Amino acid sequence: MRRILTRARRIPLLSTALVGAGLGVLVAALPPVQTEAAPARRTAPTLSTKTLVIQPLGRRLSKRDVAEVVKALKTFYGYRVRVLKRRNLPRSAYYRPRRRYRAEKLLTYLGRVAPKTAHRVLGLTAVDISTTKGSVYDWGIMGLADLSGRRCIISRHRCARGSRSRTHARHRLAKTAVHEIGHTLGLDHCPNRGCLLESGKGSNKTTDREYVLCSRCIAKLRRKGIVLPPNPKPPWPKPKTR
Repeated sequence: MRRILTRARRIPLLSTALVGAGLGVLVAALPPVQTEAAPARRTAPTLSTKTLVIQPLGRRLSKRDVAEVVKALKTFYGYRVRVLKRRNLPRSAYYRPRRRYRAEKLLTYLGRVAPKTAHRVLGLTAVDISTTKGSVYDWGIMGLADLSGRRCIISRHRCARGSRSRTHARHRLAKTAVHEIGHTLGLDHCPNRGCLLESGKGSNKTTDREYVLCSRCIAKLRRKGIVLPPNPKPPWPKPKTR
């Protein structure tokens, strides 16, 4: 139980008089003693009351892929997660020269179709996606997010490249989901090796050494007023080397 400390203000006696025969009595009117409660300690909010929606786009992904993403987001962020009905990919996002979809256009589409009440929106697709990076107009990526925004999109396509198994690709996909949602919460790429916010640097292999969010990223979210679930148990094995 929290103790509420009070602080009394000392009030000087304005005037007094002795009580005696033939002497009048003058008693000062004392104002009531004021007390002041110490301010209650503010508790940083968790995300457990917020809803994150997953919007599947394009051909159907396996139930295991979707379930792994849901589990990872609940584990690390504590969100309520709701999977929406699958939608077709918008034709406006298709980049015909490379036969893939532009990620920034998919983000725009998600902003239009996602429920306005959702705290965050994650698009989930199996097709290849791309964006502009530096001087390269069409750079293939695993995911893209609005930094400190509401929307992100991830793709299974590059998670499967060079993977040892479907389970391995599934772990990469779920880690990418945690990574991109971290961006929407204001986390930039992390310099700490093995953190889930580590930059991919153009490769999908960095995900194989990632395990949890590092203390730097957790502290940064706390400074933003976000408290994550304690002691998360990742749904993927701990890497042997980091």
